[in-house]
Amino acid sequence: MTDLSLEFFPPRDATAEVRLVAAAKELAALAPRYVSVTFGAGGSTREGTLATVRQLQGLGFDVAPHLSCIGATPDSLRGLLQSYRELGVRRLVALRGDMPSGMGPGLSILRHASDLVRFIRDETGNWFHIEVAAYPEMHPQAASPQADLGHFIEKMREGANSAITQYFFNADAYFEFVERARAQGVSAPIVPGIMPITNHNQLVRFSEACGAEVPRWIRLRLASFGDDRASIRDFGQDVVGSLCQRLLDGGAPGLHFYTLNQADAVRGVWSQLHRQ
Repeated sequence: MTDLSLEFFPPRDATAEVRLVAAAKELAALAPRYVSVTFGAGGSTREGTLATVRQLQGLGFDVAPHLSCIGATPDSLRGLLQSYRELGVRRLVALRGDMPSGMGPGLSILRHASDLVRFIRDETGNWFHIEVAAYPEMHPQAASPQADLGHFIEKMREGANSAITQYFFNADAYFEFVERARAQGVSAPIVPGIMPITNHNQLVRFSEACGAEVPRWIRLRLASFGDDRASIRDFGQDVVGSLCQRLLDGGAPGLHFYTLNQADAVRGVWSQLHRQ
């Protein structure tokens, strides 16, 4: 059975909250091992993340909040860790995080995800299972692939338990990254992050922001569909389903879907995998 996990983000209004709850209830049928909840740039969704964690726990999920250190003070991080412990949270996704536009670095002495992993371990011991990020196609701000791999290895050495990758559409990039990490002594699971394809412009915008490469043939096919949502959906399901099958066949330890608080695309890919 494939080890599945899902990512949600805090809704911004009541209408979005209804959509989140509906999607989460529908995806609960897939029995995910856990779900994660994002944390806005500089902690901008701190209260929303806490509220969403509680809400998803109430629906029966094991929830892993994202936690970022950029723009945060040690005291604010301690407060969040304590809040999550009180909620019974046992898994975190530890990230450096992004700086909101116009915001300075704040008072935090924690500037890297490896610093945050070390801080969590110092503060809470082994209470939390810590997930960190990995970038098969290199973090957009990294100086080189080797430097990026070095940052990843440092996070693992500071006490991370496993990793979730940025999404990608080139399976070879994932396998090559895992091979390089294993050669450096990393034995922890590295789970591929999966982005369903539902909207051409949205996918291009997200990918440009996070450094994920959308192969030319995929971009051209998506552009050819125009506003034909059904064709985009069917094509995206085939592409992502085939990618997931190749990853699993090649030994990936599971799949982590970026749901965008929507259920249909994830269910479609999941159904395709289990028909094969």
